[in-house]
Amino acid sequence: MAKRALLSVSDKTGIVEFAKKLEQKGFEILSTGGTAKTLRENGIKVTGVSDVTGFPECLDGRVKTLHPMIHAGILAIRSNEEHMRQLQELGVTPIDIVAINLYPFKKTILKEGTTFEEAIENIDIGGPTMIRAAAKNHPDVAVIVDPEDYSKVISELDSGEISIETKKDLALKVFEHTAAYDALIAKYLRKQMNKPLLPETYTETFEKVQDLRYGENPHQKAAFYKEIGHFEGTLAEAKQLQGKELSFCNINDANGAMDLLKEFDNEIAVVGVKHANPCGVSNGATLLEAYRKAYAADPVSIYGGILATNRPFDEETAREIVEVNKLFLEIVIAPSYSEKALEIFAKKPNLRVLELPEVAKRNTSDMMDYKKVAGGLLIQELDTRLYDKEPECVTNRCPTAEELDSLMFAWKVVKHTKSNGIALAKGHTSVGIGPGQTNRVTALDLAIRYAGEKAKGSVMASDAFFPFDDCVELAHKAGITAIIQPGGSIRDEDSIKKCNEYGIAMLFTGQRHFKH
Repeated sequence: MAKRALLSVSDKTGIVEFAKKLEQKGFEILSTGGTAKTLRENGIKVTGVSDVTGFPECLDGRVKTLHPMIHAGILAIRSNEEHMRQLQELGVTPIDIVAINLYPFKKTILKEGTTFEEAIENIDIGGPTMIRAAAKNHPDVAVIVDPEDYSKVISELDSGEISIETKKDLALKVFEHTAAYDALIAKYLRKQMNKPLLPETYTETFEKVQDLRYGENPHQKAAFYKEIGHFEGTLAEAKQLQGKELSFCNINDANGAMDLLKEFDNEIAVVGVKHANPCGVSNGATLLEAYRKAYAADPVSIYGGILATNRPFDEETAREIVEVNKLFLEIVIAPSYSEKALEIFAKKPNLRVLELPEVAKRNTSDMMDYKKVAGGLLIQELDTRLYDKEPECVTNRCPTAEELDSLMFAWKVVKHTKSNGIALAKGHTSVGIGPGQTNRVTALDLAIRYAGEKAKGSVMASDAFFPFDDCVELAHKAGITAIIQPGGSIRDEDSIKKCNEYGIAMLFTGQRHFKH
């Protein structure tokens, strides 16, 4: 029986070479539209799908392969005598290889200025139908959606036939491909139609950026995926200029550094992060000043950490890190680097240097936050707002202008500190951070211990309300002069009274920032 291959691809990478080798092996090549034209121009004999179906392409090409003469040839089970009898009776020739990749929907919607009508027109119908049919009947049909698989198929044909293991692998790739394709269409339509971000059934498409050496620990496998779309300023868009391959923890920690960095619109900012928690944050008149203050905030914790800035990295700051502090860092992130800075960082070949021009671009609330739990998935909007209304002074003494400035800075820092979280600040520099504790008073105690003498005269931010007045008591003993917190406890009045007793100014934001 004659062997047939149906080739119809949007991505024509390698298709001519593949078709030539199939032709050499005695395959009749069926094709349509642009693929048929390309193959014929390269001297390959092509049978048009319309010649097989006896029906012309119509509706601007929307209907061409949706026909029993094609689908019966794909779906017939070769070992089923009744199926084969019917094919013979109907004059249908089996199709043994299907190579199809779909209309470029992703490329279309990512193109600037694409209209809704253009996007809809690039939703493939016949392609998914054929490759799903071929994948279902994979024991008899090899289906290829990725040009990278052409060589493997030819190699196995050279040895005799395509193995069932390879056919299963190819079929799996089809269903992963169509699932991602349809999920992307659904997401696009949901956004275009202003539908809820959290539908009754949730599907999302991610593309692999890289396999990772391991996960949080060496015995865990891991990979890094990115969302499809224009997400400038996200880690998936960063360019690595030098250093070892990024690890799972590197990526998670770097994301935490960038999230905090994005809170600073106009100020030169340096953010130090360790284990996804800020450990030294500062603004400065220059990058070097901001770095020196961030480093001094906690020179112990930043060792082995991540440093991110929203300004081009200069020679002076690079020299301070490498030659003066002799600081070991895992990652440095900046929008760009001077040549001299890169020369200095090259002395530490394992240091990962990431360039991200849009590092300061703010995240948007439609960039969802995912947390996997056993047997389920938690999805929420990103926490992109500091507060919805201006903070309210609830004490007899309100903050001075200087204290207010420091409180706003501390509030940005504590928003990105794991709960229960406390941040102490003086001016635009953190002096002590207490992250991830099981009670708030311990978080404050930890922040005060990190700050040491610098706690005196500092201000405090708490990511959630005080359930008791013990935090105010501890703040007073440390010399903290002003507090910002969400409020909302049934015991708020206790904390307010204690602040009034000690002359501490306190603001309520009405909005908490738990981070787990």
